Amino acid sequence: MPEGVRILRRHGLRLVTLTNGSADVADGLLTRAGLRGEFERLLSVEDAAAWKPVPVAYAHAARACSVSTEQMLLVAVHPWDIHGAHQAGMRTGWIARQPTPYPGYFAAPDLQAQDLAALAEQIIS
Repeated sequence: MPEGVRILRRHGLRLVTLTNGSADVADGLLTRAGLRGEFERLLSVEDAAAWKPVPVAYAHAARACSVSTEQMLLVAVHPWDIHGAHQAGMRTGWIARQPTPYPGYFAAPDLQAQDLAALAEQIIS
């Protein structure tokens, strides 16, 4: 993951998190990984009107970043999160950590890779 994050930042992309958990937990994880400084904001649905995958949670992230959902790309490992972001109008990138295929009953991701570094290469292309 660190290399993928650094690739995206080197190319000038703004990085934020959006979690159903606490932003403090995300802060701790990213700090321990040496990546906290790469992220502009750590967002939580605690400050939104609903949890992901409800579209209003993704709209909260867009408002916090002063952009439209159409200008954002959500990267996730959870198909339900990809589906929710798609429903909210975001582009999506799925990291397929397991050999299990992406479920056909969810909206398909725009991009897909085995790890963040490979997905980052697709994003910047």
